[in-house]
Amino acid sequence: MPGIKPFQAYYYNKDKVKDFALVIAPPYDVISADRQQELHNLSPYNFTHIDLAKELPEDNAENNKYTRAAKTFDKWIKDEVMLKDDGPAIYFYKQEFKILGERHSRLGFIALLELQNPNESKVYPHENTHQDAIDDRFELTKSLDAYLSSIFVCYSDEQRKVEKIFTKHILSNEPLVDVVDEYGVRNKLWSFKDPALIAEIQDSLVDQNLFIADGHHRFKTANAIRDLRASQTDNVTGQEPWNYVMTYFANLDSRDLQIFPMHRIIRKVTKKMDFLEEYFRIDKIKDANELQILLARAGLNEHAFGLYTRDGIKLLRLKNKLLIDEFIKKGSKELKSLDANILKYFILDKLGVKSDDIIYTKDVQDVTSMVDDGTADAGFVLNAVKIKQLKDIALNGEKMPPKTTYFYPKVVSGLTVYRIE
Repeated sequence: MPGIKPFQAYYYNKDKVKDFALVIAPPYDVISADRQQELHNLSPYNFTHIDLAKELPEDNAENNKYTRAAKTFDKWIKDEVMLKDDGPAIYFYKQEFKILGERHSRLGFIALLELQNPNESKVYPHENTHQDAIDDRFELTKSLDAYLSSIFVCYSDEQRKVEKIFTKHILSNEPLVDVVDEYGVRNKLWSFKDPALIAEIQDSLVDQNLFIADGHHRFKTANAIRDLRASQTDNVTGQEPWNYVMTYFANLDSRDLQIFPMHRIIRKVTKKMDFLEEYFRIDKIKDANELQILLARAGLNEHAFGLYTRDGIKLLRLKNKLLIDEFIKKGSKELKSLDANILKYFILDKLGVKSDDIIYTKDVQDVTSMVDDGTADAGFVLNAVKIKQLKDIALNGEKMPPKTTYFYPKVVSGLTVYRIE
């Protein structure tokens, strides 16, 4: 498997930044234009000033959002708004959160992940990507010579070796960062520099398959940066800084690794849905809360969706699994059986729904409110992808449709930066 190693991160200086809640930010790809402006206004040091700088009408090749982000980052370092750690470390990262009133605590760590040639790599993506997003992150990374946000990778640790090291040696120490984000998630970060214990963590990941949970575009960007730098370098050793990418590692075997479903909101439906009765058992449901309960129960043994329209709420259950091979010709059994694919081939394609007319959300409330106020004609509520499905599809070398999984909580941006020095 690719190697992992500690690094000297840049992070916010507590003497310059008194309130970390004003400078951290969600991942760039979940920030709307309105939220971008709000975050920019929070503080001149908010992380979006470099991770998601504003685009201006007069931008050109020499002066644009990427060059401005680079100048801002350089100034922060010069003014000691951000400091470089005094030695190589891995950064333990704990997130405390609630789901439906139940407390959860996800532990992971941030380190560098070695980039390898595709035919050698045991890092498995599971979602397709969009080139525009890769181009954006490529220009930003190239301009700053830095990775601002971690990719999110899952590894297996059934014996909880990493958690035991954390509990015994780190938990009682004061964290570098302790901040509650806008979603109510408490984020704590520790710098850890013990070489012997870091070696134990490295050894525990040897020969493992790693699965990308989030950050597929950033991972592709990192490989593109690596290829560019390698083409410009004589006698590549594999140990160059650009051969690594900043990565957050979480335990695949933890009960606190939460995957939320991604629902589909359809702006316009121009055809009747009479054909649904041919393929699905249809039950009328009283309200959205009952739908979620019944959908989860049906999802244990069936392929099922919730359908929300202004005419009412329905639970759709696929009548016959043998129909899947009839309608979906490409892909493995695991990929064909993915609920998102069944929804596409059995319903959305038959309705002629275009990709631009689909809005993706993890919140059922978004589905109901947009349909109720007439912004959308219909919404499809899905069950979450299971960990086993993700692993099987990734190991097959296949990709799920975009926006199929939502790992919660997101890794906050602004905790660590890896400068390619």
